[in-house]
Amino acid sequence: MSSFARSAVTAVLGPTNTGKTHLAVERMCGHSSGMIGFPLRLLAREVYDRVVRMKGEKQVALITGEERIVPPQARYFLCTAESMPLEREVGFVALDEAQLGADPERGHVFTDRLLRARGRDETMILGSATLRPLVRALVPEAEVIERPRFSTLSYAGARKLSRLPKRSVIVAFSAEEVYAVAEAVRRLRGGAAVVMGALSPRTRNAQVAMFQAGEVDYLVATDAIGMGLNMDVAHVAFASLTKFDGRRTRRLTVAEMAQIAGRAGRHQRDGTFGALAEDGPGAFTAEEVFAIEEHRFPDLDFLYWRDGVPDTSSVGALIEGLEAKPGEILLRAAPEAIDLAVLKRLASEPWVMDRTRHPAQVAKLWAACGLPDFRKLGVEPHSRFVARVFQHLTEGTGHIPFAWFASEIARLDTVAGDVETIAGRIAAARSWAYIAHRADWLADPGEAQARARALEEKLSDALHDRLTQRFVDKRTTALLRTIGADGRHLPVEIDPAGDVLVEDHVIGRLDGFRFTVAADARAADKRLLLSAAEKRLAGELARRGRALADAPDDDLELEAGVLFWRRAPVARLGAGPQITRPALTLDRALDCLDKAAREGVAQRLQRFIGDRTRRLTPVLARLDALASDSAAPAELRAVAIALGDAGGLADRATIAEVERLLPPARRYLRNQGVTLGTLDLFAPALMKPSAAAWRQVLLAARGRYVLLPPDGATVVAGAAPLAGFRRIAGQQVRIDLVERIARAAHDARAGRKPFAPDPALATSIGLAPDTLAKLMARLGFRPAKGEPPQWIWQGRPRMVSPKKPEPPRRDNAFAVLAGLGSPHG
Repeated sequence: MSSFARSAVTAVLGPTNTGKTHLAVERMCGHSSGMIGFPLRLLAREVYDRVVRMKGEKQVALITGEERIVPPQARYFLCTAESMPLEREVGFVALDEAQLGADPERGHVFTDRLLRARGRDETMILGSATLRPLVRALVPEAEVIERPRFSTLSYAGARKLSRLPKRSVIVAFSAEEVYAVAEAVRRLRGGAAVVMGALSPRTRNAQVAMFQAGEVDYLVATDAIGMGLNMDVAHVAFASLTKFDGRRTRRLTVAEMAQIAGRAGRHQRDGTFGALAEDGPGAFTAEEVFAIEEHRFPDLDFLYWRDGVPDTSSVGALIEGLEAKPGEILLRAAPEAIDLAVLKRLASEPWVMDRTRHPAQVAKLWAACGLPDFRKLGVEPHSRFVARVFQHLTEGTGHIPFAWFASEIARLDTVAGDVETIAGRIAAARSWAYIAHRADWLADPGEAQARARALEEKLSDALHDRLTQRFVDKRTTALLRTIGADGRHLPVEIDPAGDVLVEDHVIGRLDGFRFTVAADARAADKRLLLSAAEKRLAGELARRGRALADAPDDDLELEAGVLFWRRAPVARLGAGPQITRPALTLDRALDCLDKAAREGVAQRLQRFIGDRTRRLTPVLARLDALASDSAAPAELRAVAIALGDAGGLADRATIAEVERLLPPARRYLRNQGVTLGTLDLFAPALMKPSAAAWRQVLLAARGRYVLLPPDGATVVAGAAPLAGFRRIAGQQVRIDLVERIARAAHDARAGRKPFAPDPALATSIGLAPDTLAKLMARLGFRPAKGEPPQWIWQGRPRMVSPKKPEPPRRDNAFAVLAGLGSPHG
């Protein structure tokens, strides 16, 4: 890390899977403030969510064209490159994928940020190694650091769709091609998730979640996955090697191929890449394979540039500035982007020129021209839309009429239609989201943002459902609607044992919500019978969904982290935000239900878990409430967080904050049912059998498994650690009894004078003499000579882990020394 301290500007260059973005996030979080510009809204959102988990949502902002979350105390800004607020001074600034300065469409934005975006203390430029000579020439003060790829990327040859390995991503370069490939994967391999740059973060995350969870083994994507989106991918297959770049159809450059192929493998896990075609334009050449495997690509020799702060004294000056040639030989004038094309089109309108006689009005026109063409309409239709926006901004109150905004939102507020239709509505909604997040364009931007956000979420959920229905094979949906109409006339029955019969032939079983085809069904009949069953089971599955949503507690049971309803698995517990709020994932079999039914089931099961937690482990619920109580002292909240995370039983040595608690805080904890013991912090109520069993369930949901002791056990011999017990010598002693012995010893001592406590308690518990001696040493006593056996108090016990070496034993007599006071809290 010392290399960063010597240079205000650092360029970290290398291939994919080198941890560049992770490094930038870590560096940013080490500063008092920071900003990172990303190439995609999806990537900005992904990193925003990560930084929120690290710093808290009050300190982190997200700024993109269509989404703006800026808390008043925000210090860390995750943005798209176009939306970086360069006027804001921050300690750290980073630009991701800086090699996109060579992109004809957006390159001038990345070049401008590379040249102008600087942090007060540190600036980091992230990108491909092909950027190296340009960084050294254009940013001579930068220190260049090259990072190797963490894993090996190798060519696996050409493979057909039917032979692709699991955890594969198939890359295509248009929406039409993505849909066609996904349809083929569904037919051949059962289904695929879909990811495209035009998807909203909500839809994209839902699709990726299916892939990451193993619900589907394949993902079909555009080249958006090449820009740092992190997924568990083993193989990347190219459906083609040509793309339309906005001007012409061309073959991918080797660097672009490598950027996409590099998504295969993660961290130390190797990955492979290949193509679907064995020969022709869709196949890799030997030279391309060698370059990708060895990470050897031609250096970039220029970047596209456009004045990032153009003259707005007049429309003519603005156009002249935007078309100006760069003065640096390594920079090339950017091709005419759509914002400039729209500006030049509007400049030909007399009414526009009449309204742009002042620099402020020119700046307003240029801001309106910056409205992206999300719908890909082209210059002329998009110019008409921008003209109407600018017209409203320059008349009356200077705001877009809310009635127009609301009517357009209402027009788009429908989830009817297929994938393409809903995707088109989302593209249109993005324009209105962009408008809503321009604070000076609307009289009430807050209300507009809320409506735009609600619309995007609604359409995103609908698009995810449509994508799943279309490209994922689910038995209880409309998978086999095209098989034929004859099957629907066959009678389908379900007997009490769950067997599904068609004309007295058993074709499978319905267990809960999961239909399984009979193993001995004849292949010739299976498709027809399966079609009939699925069409006729829809009503039964809906009825079962309603019954589960209204199920009494007696119908539900939990075993090994799985919730069962009438002996059928319906959900699984996982790690949630707090121990008392485990995450609940519905079983995939419930995908046959519609969204409203699934939500009703999830709410019922969450109530079941919540009621059990409040009834069996109320102290854990109180600890979680205390942990989130902003009025509580910081030390008290820290203790509550640590103790709650440990499930209400914890070694005192592991919670340092308890030593800083003031007496009122200690009393408060005791009133909540928590004992501040000499060696342990614990809630005695959690050691009752029913509470201990439920605590075991909540911990297991977080991936922490504990063993329960036999009912009524006080001292146990054995090596396996038990919940609520402390290992001492060759025995495990229940922690509340350890505390009773500690209190008895301290009640018996008198200052510094030797004492001989009554051994009856230790004997009744069943402690061996060696166990008692080592326990007394841990409690802060040492042996002393004399008869009968006497003990010496030598001060508060050292807070040591039970795994560390125990103090040596001398004999079985101890005496009391003046110390730091009683250790009982």
